[in-house]
Amino acid sequence: MRLLRLAGRAGLVGWVAFFTFFAPGAASGYEAHWYHEIDKRSAWQPDLDARLKEVEARFAGDIGVYVQDLASGEAYAWRADRPWYLASLIKVPVATEVLGAGVPPQERLTLAESDYVDGAGPTNWHDPGTPLSVSYLLEHMISVSDNTATDMLIDRVGLDNVNQRARAMVAASGGAPEALGPITRLVEVRQGVYGQLHPDARSLGGMDFIALRQSPVSQRPQALARRLDVSPQRLHQPDYHHAFDAYHATGENTGTLKAFGDVLATLYHGAMPDLQGTPRAKLLALMASTTSGEKRLKQGLGQQVHFAHKTGTQDRRSCDAGLAEHDAKPGSAWAVVACTQGSVAVSQHEQALAEVGQALRRSGALGTPW
Repeated sequence: MRLLRLAGRAGLVGWVAFFTFFAPGAASGYEAHWYHEIDKRSAWQPDLDARLKEVEARFAGDIGVYVQDLASGEAYAWRADRPWYLASLIKVPVATEVLGAGVPPQERLTLAESDYVDGAGPTNWHDPGTPLSVSYLLEHMISVSDNTATDMLIDRVGLDNVNQRARAMVAASGGAPEALGPITRLVEVRQGVYGQLHPDARSLGGMDFIALRQSPVSQRPQALARRLDVSPQRLHQPDYHHAFDAYHATGENTGTLKAFGDVLATLYHGAMPDLQGTPRAKLLALMASTTSGEKRLKQGLGQQVHFAHKTGTQDRRSCDAGLAEHDAKPGSAWAVVACTQGSVAVSQHEQALAEVGQALRRSGALGTPW
């Protein structure tokens, strides 16, 4: 039987029970720092180097890739030690803290007008005052990357606890916690980006940013100036892209791909006591049900690979990261993290990530090439 294969074949209750029974950390006595003892470079690594050079040459920007074999410990890095903007990948540590802290799934949180954040997901369809279950918010935060649901859950468990959890997950797999920058609420991302254009934008709320998003990216600085009632000449950045670059440089919601690979390894191995059993199983189940990213790594990896993952998308930046298993390779699993930066068109990022997935399987990074 396979860890991830059941995601498309059974309901949540059934595969939560499966994940719980087969939790590797509980059964195998997983030890932190184990993969750092592996110092080898298999034949597939130079082949993957060559393939990624070709992919990057076709893409108008940079590509980063990190792969860790969760059975042997062998790891591969391509620009994986630089600080990438992780976008919605940070929702994995948020979910982990909610589940690890034992927040009851049936508990209801009341949606307030101040909770709304622009982006995908059905939470914004509800009126203020609507009670929403933690289970509902978790599902939509992971499967469709709902931002409002994310901030409601962060407020429930505490932002400091989310950051402590994220750093602890990196450390539990022997990584460097400082390689993961501070996670913020998603409305604070908007405040941070627009705050690079004008400091008064840091006082705006979610509904303001929903209104600003109605303008094309090229016109958002002017829309912000009107909302703040300031002259466009008083803006501190020439355009939205430069504002986002300046925000990225602050280090918020950034991290190395290697550090995020450590987060995934800790989740897979159940290396933290409060993640073992049902919490781990629930999160893997949610990640396996993710509906975004069908044209990213999954497309290149092919239908034989089962990928429990999370995607992230922001201004000229895209990511895809998760745990991969192959039908023909029982007992094997890989943590895969890939991000792109450069092109304006999301479709070009998706094409590059799909080519990364294809390069992984053809190089033999995920076992015998196919």
